[in-house]
Amino acid sequence: MADVSHVLLTGCSSGIGYHCAQRLAEQGYQVVASCRKRSDVERLRQQNIPTVLLDLANCDSIERGFTQALELLDGRIDALFNNGAYGQTGALEDLKTCDLKAQFESNFFGWHHLTQLAVKKMLVQGHGRIVQNSSVLGLAALRFRGAYSASKFALEGYTDTLRLELADTPIRISLIETGPINSQFRHNAKTVFLNTIDWQSSRHRDNYQATLTRLASDKPLNSHTLEPEAVAQALLKALTHASPKPRYYVTRASIFTGIARRILPTRWLDRVLLKGGV
Repeated sequence: MADVSHVLLTGCSSGIGYHCAQRLAEQGYQVVASCRKRSDVERLRQQNIPTVLLDLANCDSIERGFTQALELLDGRIDALFNNGAYGQTGALEDLKTCDLKAQFESNFFGWHHLTQLAVKKMLVQGHGRIVQNSSVLGLAALRFRGAYSASKFALEGYTDTLRLELADTPIRISLIETGPINSQFRHNAKTVFLNTIDWQSSRHRDNYQATLTRLASDKPLNSHTLEPEAVAQALLKALTHASPKPRYYVTRASIFTGIARRILPTRWLDRVLLKGGV
């Protein structure tokens, strides 16, 4: 088995990506983090984390960022951790098509572009690993999170297909199924929501008010919310195991949902999700 030591991570300005970049560096990996804002790139560089500017919603930025990352990684990439994403909240009936497209540009199409670049390099190298950070909302849908859920459902199908197509190569593919993790995700989602949804004119106004309260809270969503270290542990397993799992479930929510969607009739699962779900 080829040594996995040179890793590119996306979405590293805060939360999961930031913690995983630090954690891998502590473990002796040669890492390159990426962020979509130049201010975040400079901040991480000042912390001695090699970082490149890479906006997953911009094809040219992806190409430049990948090329710069390869230079920092001595011309090799043993693993790609796709993590950069944001959550678009709002009922589908209230969501402009352009905003749904924007969700997919960052959460799906950008990942495809970067993955495609990485796969080509890994095939030449003769080894590689791609780890996709998915979500419990890629396993089951919830009201008012349709855009994000759709992007993650697409990622699930994409990654399963990629794993089958690369089965005859030395490239290994894994998904990390995360549930509630302490991060800036809700704060960022609130900003996007207020910029895209005319919530006060919607028939869902009362529900949206509750949504804003939830997104504004600094408290964990529930007692099962975990720290980013839980994702880092799953990532390390995906990078080090000789035969990594196709899926690593992180948090009770993702474990429960993974089981429930396989054994419950759709209407029964709907009832669970309508009551508050995962």
